[in-house]
Amino acid sequence: MCKKIHYVILFGLYISFLSAQTRTEKDLLGEKQIPNNAYYGVQTARALENFQISGMTTQFYPDYVKAFAMVKLAAARANAEDGRLKKDRLAAIEKACQAVIDGKYHDQFLVDLYQGGAGTSANMNVNEVLANIGLEMSGHKKGEYQYLEPHDDLNMGQSTNDVYPTAIKVALLLHNDKLIKEADLLAKAFHKKGDEFKDILKMGRTEGQDAVPMTMGQEFHAFGNQLDAEIAALRKVEVFLCEQNMGATAIGTGITASPGYAEKVATHLAKITGKPIVMSKDLIAATSSQQGFVLYSSALKSMAVAMSKISSDLIFLASGPRAGIFEINLPALQPGSSIMPGKVNPVMPELMNEVCFKVIGNDLTVTLAAHSGLLQLNAFEPVEAIAMMESQGLFFKTFPLFRKNCIEGITANKSVQDHYMERSVGIVTALNPVLGYEKTTELAKEALETNKGILEIIREKKLLTEDQIKKLLDPASLTGQK
Repeated sequence: MCKKIHYVILFGLYISFLSAQTRTEKDLLGEKQIPNNAYYGVQTARALENFQISGMTTQFYPDYVKAFAMVKLAAARANAEDGRLKKDRLAAIEKACQAVIDGKYHDQFLVDLYQGGAGTSANMNVNEVLANIGLEMSGHKKGEYQYLEPHDDLNMGQSTNDVYPTAIKVALLLHNDKLIKEADLLAKAFHKKGDEFKDILKMGRTEGQDAVPMTMGQEFHAFGNQLDAEIAALRKVEVFLCEQNMGATAIGTGITASPGYAEKVATHLAKITGKPIVMSKDLIAATSSQQGFVLYSSALKSMAVAMSKISSDLIFLASGPRAGIFEINLPALQPGSSIMPGKVNPVMPELMNEVCFKVIGNDLTVTLAAHSGLLQLNAFEPVEAIAMMESQGLFFKTFPLFRKNCIEGITANKSVQDHYMERSVGIVTALNPVLGYEKTTELAKEALETNKGILEIIREKKLLTEDQIKKLLDPASLTGQK
C-alpha cells in the first residue's frame, strides 16, 4: 500500500514537472503540449512532425527570416493606419519584428523548407514566434494570446497566399545585393588581369582551331565583360520581384483586408526594405502568376551558363603542363591525384562548374513548379524558394573563393604563347593586306606541309624585314586596339 502511494506521489510530481516545462495550446485538431521555452506554437509543432524532410529550415537563410519580419511589420503598420490594429498591439509587433530583423530569435524558425500547404506552415511559424516575442516584450507569458494573437493580430488582413510569395521576393531582393557585390568583385578581378596581360600576344581560337591573333588582355577583359552583363541582368530583373500581392489575401479579391490596405502595405514595405516595392495592378493575376520567380531564376541560370563557359575556358587554357595548351598557370591549391605524383588539378574552375550545373538544374525546378500551379494559386512556391535561394547562396559563397584562389593568382606563360605565335598558321590573316590573299594562302599551305612556322618561312624567303615583322606583330595594331 505504501509503495502504491509512493508511486502515485512520484507520478504526480512527474506530471507537475512536465506541466512546468510545457504549455497547452490548441487548434482545430485539438490540444498540444508546447515547450515553455519555445516561441513557436501549436501549428508550428504540427509542421515539425509532418515535414521532417531535408533538415534545412527557414532559419537556414537569415535574409528569408528577416524578409518575413519585414512583411509582417509593413502589414501591422498598414492595419494600424486603417484603425484595425490597436496601438499597444502594434507596438508589440514592431518590437518583435525589429528584433528578428536585427538577427535575434532566428533559431525559432524551424519549419522545414520543403512543406506542403503552399507555405502555410512557414507563415504560421512566423505568426506564432512574433506573437510570443511580442507578448514577452510586453510583460506577458508565451501563449497568452488574448493579448496578442497569431491569427487575429499577426495575420490580420493577410493569408499565406500573399505573405509567403512576398516574403520570398523580399528575401531574394535582400540577398541579390550581396550576390551582386561578390559578382562585381569577381568581374573586377578579371578586368585587372586584362590590364596586366594587355601586351601579351596570343592566338585566338574558334572551334578549337587557330583563328586570328589577340592579346591575352582582351581575352580576360572579355571574361569580365561577360560577367558584367550578367550582373546587369540580375539588376534589371529586380523590377519583377518588386511587384507584390500583399492585400490579395486568399486569391486576390482582398477578402478580410480593408480598403486601401494593399497600397499602404506596399508603401510601408518599400520604406522598410529600401526597395521600390509596388502593389500589383491585378492582385488575382499576381497571386497565381510566377513571372517574377521565373525571370529571376532565369537570370541566375544565365549567369551560371556564362561562368561555366569561362571556367571551362580556363581549364582548357591551363591544360598540360607538358601535353596541353598551357598558356596560363592556375594557382596550385592541392595535390591532384592519389596515384599520379606531381599532378595538380584545376579544382577551383571545376568547383565553379559544379555550382553552375546545380544552378542550371535549380532553374528547371522553378520552371516545372511555376507551370504546375492550379487556377488561383501555385502550391509549389516552397520548392521555387528553395531553388532560387540555394542558387543565390552557392554563387555568393563560391565567387569569393574563385576570385581569391584562382583568378587573382593566374599567371601567363608568355614563352609558350610566343612559341604558338611563331608557329601558328593563323597569323597569315594579318598578312593579307601586306602580301595579298594568294601569297598568304601559299605560305599557309607550305607551313602545314613542312611543319614550319609562318614567320620562319617569311624569314627564309626574305618576304619581310625584321622591322616589318616587328610592326606586324605589335599587339595594339595587330589586335585592333588602335
